[in-house]
Amino acid sequence: MLFAIATAILVWPQFFQLELTFPIAQIVASRAAAAVGLLVVAVLAALLLFARPLRGFAASILIVALIGAGSIGAIGAVRGYGAPSLPDKTDGAVRVLSWNTAGAAVSAETIAGVIADQQADVVALPETSEEVGEQIAIMMREAGRPMWVHHVNIRPDVPDGPQAWQTTILISVDLGEYSVIDSSRDGSSNTGSVPSAVAMPVDGTGPTIVAVHAVAPRQDAMAQWRSDLEWIADQCPEGEFILAGDFNATLDHMASFGVDGGTMGRCVDAAASTGNGMVGTWPAKLPRLVGAPIDHIMSSPQWKATGSVVLEDSGGSDHRAVVAQLERASR
Repeated sequence: MLFAIATAILVWPQFFQLELTFPIAQIVASRAAAAVGLLVVAVLAALLLFARPLRGFAASILIVALIGAGSIGAIGAVRGYGAPSLPDKTDGAVRVLSWNTAGAAVSAETIAGVIADQQADVVALPETSEEVGEQIAIMMREAGRPMWVHHVNIRPDVPDGPQAWQTTILISVDLGEYSVIDSSRDGSSNTGSVPSAVAMPVDGTGPTIVAVHAVAPRQDAMAQWRSDLEWIADQCPEGEFILAGDFNATLDHMASFGVDGGTMGRCVDAAASTGNGMVGTWPAKLPRLVGAPIDHIMSSPQWKATGSVVLEDSGGSDHRAVVAQLERASR
C-alpha cells in the first residue's frame, strides 16, 4: 500500500498537491528518470517471484511498478517526445528563441549564428550580459536582420557581478519599438533572486514580451521559487503576451498556476502543444529524454504555436535552447 501511494505521487503529484513540495518537486522534474526507477523496481520484483514466500508481495510490487511506469509513458506521449523541426516560416509568423546561456559559456558569435539559423524574431537570454547582447545585435545588423537590445541587471551596483543577475532580450525591429518597464529595472515587480524582464510595445501594438528567469528550487529557496512562479503566472493576464526563458519548472510544477486552460496564467506552453513537452532542456549533458524540461516558450490565446524544437547543440551552456513558431490565432 505504501509503495502504491508513493507511485501515485510520482505519477501525478498534482492530485496530492505535492508538486511544489521538497523533495517531490525535485524527484518529478524528470519523468523519464522516475519511469526508469519504477522499471528497475519491476525487474527486482520479477526476480523475487522465484522466492515462494515472497511471491505474493513481489507480484503486487511488480503490478504497481508497471502501472506506474506505463502511466508516466502515457503522460509523456500526450506531451510529446520530440518533434523533428519547425514548419516553414510564414509572413505573419513570429519565431521565439529561449536560451539560458550560462553566462560566458556561449559566445556572442554562437548565439548570433543560432538566431540567424532559426530566423528568430524574439530572443530571451537569461544569464546573458548587456555587452554580449549588444555584440549580438551588431552581428544581426550586419547580417541584415537588425534587432533591439533590452536588458535588466538586478544588481547594477555590483561591478562584474555574476551574469545570473542579468537577463537580455533581443527583439526584431520588424516588431516595432519596445521598452522594458520600470518595475523590471528597479526590481519592484520581478522574480526575486535572478531577474526577469518585461518589455512592452511603445505604441501599444503587439504582444508584451516577458523574458523569464526563476530561481532554481533548491531546498533553501523553495519559498522564493514558488513566489517566482506566481509572479510569472501573473505576467499573462488577459491581453497579448509571450513568455520565454528559464522557468526552472516543468509542466507538473505549473499545474496550479494556469487560468482558463492556460499553463501559466492564460499562456499556453508551446512545446507541450507541438510535441516537445517531454524533451529535457537541462542539464544539456544528459540525453534529451532524461533531462528536465524547464525552459519554455508560452503565448496568450491570441497566438498559437504551430511548431517547436529543442536544439541538440547547447553551445557550451548547461541548457538547451528552445525555439517556437507562433502564428496569429484565428478569430
